[in-house]
Amino acid sequence: MGALQRISLALVIIGALNWGLIAFFQFDLVASIFGGQDAFLSRVVYALVAIGGLICLGLLFKPDEEIEPAARRERFANPNFNTEFGEEPDFTKERNLSEQDKDQQQ
Repeated sequence: MGALQRISLALVIIGALNWGLIAFFQFDLVASIFGGQDAFLSRVVYALVAIGGLICLGLLFKPDEEIEPAARRERFANPNFNTEFGEEPDFTKERNLSEQDKDQQQ
C-alpha cells in the first residue's frame, strides 16, 4: 500500500468517525474545530475526505498481494517422507547399480 493510499485511508477513517459522531451525538467535530460547516477550512476537510474515499474505492477492488497461490502449493509439491530415525534409503541408486552390474556381466 502506497503513501497516497495510506493518507486516503486515514482521511476516510476521520470522515467515518465524524459521521459516527453526527449520528450518535449530533456533534460535527470537523465543523466545531474549523468554525462551522460553511467555513472554508471545514469544506476543505470535507473535500479531502471525499477525495480520499474515491482513492480508497480502488482498494476495494484490488486483489490481495499478500496471498500467492503458487507459494502455498509449493509447500505440498515436494513432501518430505523422512522418518525420525533418519533418511529413507534411495532405492533408485541401488537399481541403477544393479543394472550396471548386469551390463558388465554380459
